[in-house]
Order: sequence, then C-alpha cells, then structure tokens
Amino acid sequence: MKYRIMIKILSTLIAGRKVSAREIAEKFEISPRTVYRYIDELSAAGIPVEVSRGRYGGAALMETYRLPSSFFTRDEYASACNALQAWAAQASDDAALAALDKIRQRRKSDVSEHAVTGNIIVDGGVWGDRGAFSDKLRACERAVDECACLEIDYISREGEHSRRVIDPHVLILKRNVWYVYAFCHTKQDLRTFKIGRIKRAVPTGGHFEKRNFTKDDIPLNFFHSSDDMTDVTLEIDRRALADAEEWLGIDSIEPRGNALVCEMSLPEEGLANKILSFGGAVKVLAPQKLAQEVRDAAKKILGEY
Repeated sequence: MKYRIMIKILSTLIAGRKVSAREIAEKFEISPRTVYRYIDELSAAGIPVEVSRGRYGGAALMETYRLPSSFFTRDEYASACNALQAWAAQASDDAALAALDKIRQRRKSDVSEHAVTGNIIVDGGVWGDRGAFSDKLRACERAVDECACLEIDYISREGEHSRRVIDPHVLILKRNVWYVYAFCHTKQDLRTFKIGRIKRAVPTGGHFEKRNFTKDDIPLNFFHSSDDMTDVTLEIDRRALADAEEWLGIDSIEPRGNALVCEMSLPEEGLANKILSFGGAVKVLAPQKLAQEVRDAAKKILGEY
C-alpha cells in the first residue's frame, strides 16, 4: 500500500502542478506527516521533489526533471504500450487507458526536445544542454498561455539569488536571447527576466489576469544602457562574413570599395574578446582605444604560448 501511494503521489507531481500536503493527505487518506515522510523517501530515491512553505507553499517536481533516458529502451517502451493497450481492451480499464495516454505523451525521441511556440521550433540550449533551457522556456510559454503564476529561482548578473513569484505576460526574443516579461510579486511591478538566468520554474497553482500593456511599455532596450555602448567601425574579412552577419546582422554590413564595413554601437563589455574570436578576420578601424585593447589582449594570449 505504501509504495502504491508513493507512485500515485509521484504521478500527481509529474502532472506539473504544485500541491499542498493537505491536498495529498485528503486525496490518499493519509496524514500530512505521512505525506512528508513519503516525499522524503522520494527525494532519497533521487527524485527532485521541492517543498516550499508559506502562501504559495506546496510540493512540486523541478520543472526540468525528466525520467532518465535509460528508464525504458525503445523495445521496452513499445512492449509496455502494447501490454497496456491489450489490458485496457480486455478489462475495459479506464486507468490503464489513462496511463497509456500519459506514456505516449512522453514518447521518447532520437533527438533532444525542442521548445515549440506556435509555428516556431526553438533549440535555445547551450552545447551539452540536456533540455533544461527548453524546459524552462516551455514552462514560461505555458504560463503565458494559461495565465498561470510561476515561482522562480533567479540569479542576477551580479550573482544575487532570489526566489519570487511572477505572472508571465509575454515572451521576448532579442538578439538570440529569450526573456519573459512578467509582473513580479516581490517588486510589485512588471519586470523583464532573462530565461537563461532562471534556475527553477514551478507553477504555483495560482492564476492571474493579464495587465494592459503595449509594446512601447516593454523596455526592449534593456540589458545595456547608453553608457555601456561604444560606436565602432569594423572591417570584415569575407571568410568570416557568415559568422559576422549572425553576430552583427546582415543589414549592418555594407560593401565599401573592396572592403566590407560595419558601423554600429556595441556593448563595450567583452567586445575585444569577441573580436579576437574571429581570429583576425574582424579588424577595428575605430575607435583607436578599442583597437589598442584588441592588440593588448592578442599580445597577452601570445605570451601564454
């Protein structure tokens, strides 16, 4: 009986909603103390169940959690589906049909999962990413669609950790970086959060009404202030044109005589290292201060070898 209830608790958490100990206790006719003991045993088994207290408290699985890929081989997966289908047909078992439907929804694939938004497929993860970024992007997208509150753990650029509840209103893709524009319960204001800096995103079970806003209300010039930007003129070698176009934008590079030139404002932070990453195929024509930074950085690299 104990392990059957634990499996049912896990199934409830896999459904993706935060539930309170009282809800679980009433559903399975056990005490709240027993609920916490079972959750501790699930955690000890390696299942990342997170428990939070307070107004939005409850138990939930980490949004990025997935059963390990080795849990089923393809043959085992097919056999499990066939067995459940046969049993459901013979016994008219609705529970077996529900289980079969859930397993099929989590069908294994040869490729990593991609976040799907309307007609757009996005693989926003870094190299070696096991779908964590796509899971967080999908969680934010679902929250926007369903007007569902999210509890997030957020790490700022300054390294500050915070836990807060947000009401996601819209997703933003700018310069190949995803953001979510959301009302922050902590700051009591609409804020922009970089999805790559969200460590954890879990539905609270609450819902909200979207506030009225327009595109002009969204601070799309976030991340860098004018003081952080510098006007540059770059000469692009044709062998690096494709990579330079992806970095600077196709419309920013123009032919001038036999050369390809880009004039634009770019964030100063890390700019010299970015230019060096092109291996000499991007040359700084102006400002001279930046050109000197590139030369100094190149000399430093040379001295390491």
